[in-house]
Amino acid sequence: MREGIHPEYHQTTVTCNCGNTFVTGSTKAEIHVEVCSKCHSFYTGQQKVARADGRIDKFNKKYGVK
Repeated sequence: MREGIHPEYHQTTVTCNCGNTFVTGSTKAEIHVEVCSKCHSFYTGQQKVARADGRIDKFNKKYGVK
């Protein structure tokens, strides 16, 4: 590696709005995030599946797709 061109690499504490914290590596000293894996609906199992059936039927009717 060339000297003097790379940023300093720190062990960083990441803090979420829900209160969860974890340690990772980064060039920043602290990171604040709005959503993490502890509070995101995909990871907690509370995700709602959006059904697109009506939109697909509407498209097929409009363009005559059988």
